[in-house]
Amino acid sequence: MTRCDVYARGVRALSLWLRRHPMIGDSMVAAFLGFIDGLFFLAGQVRGQAALLTWPIVWFLMIIPLIFRRKRPLLTSYLIMAGGIIQLATWHNGELSVRPSDFALGVALYTLTVYESRRTVAIYSGLLALGTVLWAISIKSGVQAVLPALVLLSCWLLGEFIGARKAYLLETEQRVNLLEREEHHQAQIAVTDERTRIARELHDVVAHAVSVMVVQADGAGMTIGTKPELAKQALENVSNTGRAALAELRQLLDVLRTAEDEQTAMTPQPQVGDLHELINGMRMVGLDVQLDSVGKLDDLPAGLGLSVYRVVQEALTNTLKHAGSRTVAEVRIKRDDKQVEVLVRDQGAGSSITGLSGDSGNGLIGMRERALVFGGSMHAGPRASGGWEVRVTFPIKERQVQDA
Repeated sequence: MTRCDVYARGVRALSLWLRRHPMIGDSMVAAFLGFIDGLFFLAGQVRGQAALLTWPIVWFLMIIPLIFRRKRPLLTSYLIMAGGIIQLATWHNGELSVRPSDFALGVALYTLTVYESRRTVAIYSGLLALGTVLWAISIKSGVQAVLPALVLLSCWLLGEFIGARKAYLLETEQRVNLLEREEHHQAQIAVTDERTRIARELHDVVAHAVSVMVVQADGAGMTIGTKPELAKQALENVSNTGRAALAELRQLLDVLRTAEDEQTAMTPQPQVGDLHELINGMRMVGLDVQLDSVGKLDDLPAGLGLSVYRVVQEALTNTLKHAGSRTVAEVRIKRDDKQVEVLVRDQGAGSSITGLSGDSGNGLIGMRERALVFGGSMHAGPRASGGWEVRVTFPIKERQVQDA
């Protein structure tokens, strides 16, 4: 790091610190202006008994309010103007017709222009213009009034520029806040939509479980030893009732489906065993994917197997979309007695957008919601060595394995 960089960082840090503590900066300005005005007084430039007697009052009214100019801009500006009026009434027409404290009038005009309304600025500017004209008449020199008038005009123009910039930044901040609220609202909608879609898929799984129950009931009818014919007939009735309930459940699901869902309503839901087909499809489009699995995955519950498949599918889709087809991706699935851990990572740029599906980040939301459905957790973020990583953990309950 060069000396220029160190200096630039130091200046920026000081600027930010003064911005957070505005009264300190204003106090420094007031101290400097008051010190110069004091030297002006000690040099004997204040002449006349009236001017000498009122100098402390004028100094106090025109210097001290500068410290509070940003907190109470209107009050401080008129206190400074009051000091200027006293000075105008008592000032001796010497060789130097302007004293250092007069610059406080320009600072007050600048402050009002930045923080107050245009009407307030117009009134204050009119009073300053009137005072300047009266002062020029009192010293009988219009030429000497040109420079102070230009200084006041410059303060007003600078205030207009800074005020417009502050208004622009405020409007931009409001727009950013509005966009953040809108994004949060869209994220909530995405959560609701994703939960609805997951619920539909879980209902399909429940329908599958009901089908299994029907098959088990049919098998149970063959084990009854007493009055086998009647028992068989009763179990057939249970089987018929179960099939009717299954048909009703599918009918309710059809009501929940959208037009896009209706086109794929008869498509079987994918499971962990379909991951090889998914990865082969990714390889065909140019994404180098390595799959590594540890533990038995075939006996996972249908809903859990579907969620594992969807997480891998979404993560690889994000890698292909944001990191590019030349990226190497790795999929690791580890199953033990307590949980199933899904890890998908790539060697892409590793920016935060890599983990998003689309512009709103619904891919992350979907994976997180799938994990929460089963009481699991999800982490996604850039890797220290570069690239992006998605880690989802699904706990396995003993009852889930038995139901599978």
